[in-house]
Amino acid sequence: MFRLWAKILKDNRLIKDTVIYNDSSDTRTHKILQALEDICVEFDLGKPIWLEININEFKKQGKTRFNSDSFIEPIDFDYLEIQIIEE
Repeated sequence: MFRLWAKILKDNRLIKDTVIYNDSSDTRTHKILQALEDICVEFDLGKPIWLEININEFKKQGKTRFNSDSFIEPIDFDYLEIQIIEE
């Protein structure tokens, strides 16, 4: 079972969160990208751009934050954080 937790925070307060489940036999990368797409649909967000810092953070810690630099459209929160809960 693969689970990814997504949180939107503003002023150090949790605004929205969700957990995405994926039980498919896809690769880890495909599961992460699909989960991020599902998160964006659920939160009505544009898809964030994976910057080098996001990739490195995610590889090391299993979590990363997407701030306004990662989005093309303006956002009304401080950042979107994704974290793997279970693989």
